[in-house]
Amino acid sequence: MKIHEYQAKELFARHGIPVPRGEMAETAEKALAIAEMLGYPCVVKAQVHAGGRGKAGGVKLARNRVEAEQHIAAILGMNLVSQQTGPEGRRVRKLLIEQGLDIARELYLAILLDRERELPVIIASRQGGMEIEAVAREHPDAVFKMHVHPTTGLFPSHIRNLAFPLGLSRIQQQNFARLLTRLYDFFLQSDASLVEINPLIVTRGDDVLALDAKVNFDDNALCRQPAIAALRDIHEEEPLEVEASKYDLNYIRLDGTIGCMVNGAGLAMATMDIIKLAGAQPANFLDVGGGANAEMVENGFRIILSDPNVKGILINIFGGILRCDVLAEGVVKAAQKTGIKVPVVVRMEGTNVDAGRKILADSGLNLTPAVDLSDAAAKVAKMVGA
Repeated sequence: MKIHEYQAKELFARHGIPVPRGEMAETAEKALAIAEMLGYPCVVKAQVHAGGRGKAGGVKLARNRVEAEQHIAAILGMNLVSQQTGPEGRRVRKLLIEQGLDIARELYLAILLDRERELPVIIASRQGGMEIEAVAREHPDAVFKMHVHPTTGLFPSHIRNLAFPLGLSRIQQQNFARLLTRLYDFFLQSDASLVEINPLIVTRGDDVLALDAKVNFDDNALCRQPAIAALRDIHEEEPLEVEASKYDLNYIRLDGTIGCMVNGAGLAMATMDIIKLAGAQPANFLDVGGGANAEMVENGFRIILSDPNVKGILINIFGGILRCDVLAEGVVKAAQKTGIKVPVVVRMEGTNVDAGRKILADSGLNLTPAVDLSDAAAKVAKMVGA
């Protein structure tokens, strides 16, 4: 789960991690009042779940009231388009108004999970304010990594081994050590999967602060983090994915034309691969799960049909825990309620497969059976003209 920058900074502040003074606003009037309270210069920052806001015109420095009014009016409500939003962009519904700071240096700092090593890894760089991927590609010697074992924790040696190559003075190292220690504790305690500060700034007064903040959390741990789960902003998520989450469906929208309904994540991935081999593109990942019931299948089918890009549907079910007759009942109910306007190919094998096929055959619906997965992919691709 992602959260906004202002939310991440509120969490940082509670954990003693230094951040600039600032507040969130949802109206132009409140935003201007915050700017007047903070004084000038101040920064007007769009709050969306995407990077590259500065390049997209979503971060502006206001040196006086007139500039603040201009920037607030321009950014609030804008459709911000960056590399991370895609061409459709994101509407800016919230602003973060922050104090301006006297910046001496910009650094990069992040903590994330190294899934290959199965350890948290701290990444730091002398070149902050840039995409870390670009820095690693163009200046690999400017990126430093430090793995930390969660059992032993963060040692002073870890901090020194990062602070020295960053070129920090003694007092800056002390401030950096306090920030990094608290940031690591926050990373563990909050079940975060990523904590990124870009840039981490050093002021001319030797303070070290998080000028930006990006935090992602492990969805599987939200059940034990209710305060963090409450920070979810569904306006920043794909509407169909939000709808699917209401029914415990694992759904991710893609940009193809073949809707997929599968039980099992591995089978779903294989189904998408075979659709591509057949010359078509999957419109979604949808794993209804092994324990799905007719209602879940019905809602999954309805959500697939809600995507206007879907020109055909491939249902691929291996009946184990989810019996084929249960799937068939759900598909028939959904199709009867919504109406089928696109071709549907069904491949079923496993428990109660004959009963499931009979339910589909007796439904009177225009459903095309398939012998196996390759046959199913080839048929649906041909039907949509791929």
